[in-house]
Amino acid sequence: MATVVFRDETATGKPIEEFTLPDLPESISARELVRLRVREEVARYNAAPSERFNGLVRPADAEVELNGYRMGAKRRIDWERQADTAERAFQRNGFLLLVGERQIDDLSEVIDLTVDPVVSFIKLVPLVGG
Repeated sequence: MATVVFRDETATGKPIEEFTLPDLPESISARELVRLRVREEVARYNAAPSERFNGLVRPADAEVELNGYRMGAKRRIDWERQADTAERAFQRNGFLLLVGERQIDDLSEVIDLTVDPVVSFIKLVPLVGG
């Protein structure tokens, strides 16, 4: 079993937030890794709902804020819906996925977590007017 560090970073590599998940399989597809990350962050939010959600992708009806999303009313989030949204965002280049120093381009790629236990997510912001 592997312990993985999920880290959100800026485009310049500055860490924003991170959390660790133990007992993951030693090898896993990028798709499963993204879905695990989303499931964990939604579970943490749902355990103590607040007006702000810090996650990989924006929940429906939430407003974008600096490094997170304003939820308005406290409510539960459906992790599977969030994970599906994250997969679509990855395919549209909404965020980069780095394992160690290597960029992952395909969600079906199998990753050896014993070699690279740090998984970084870099959210990409569309340029205005571009």
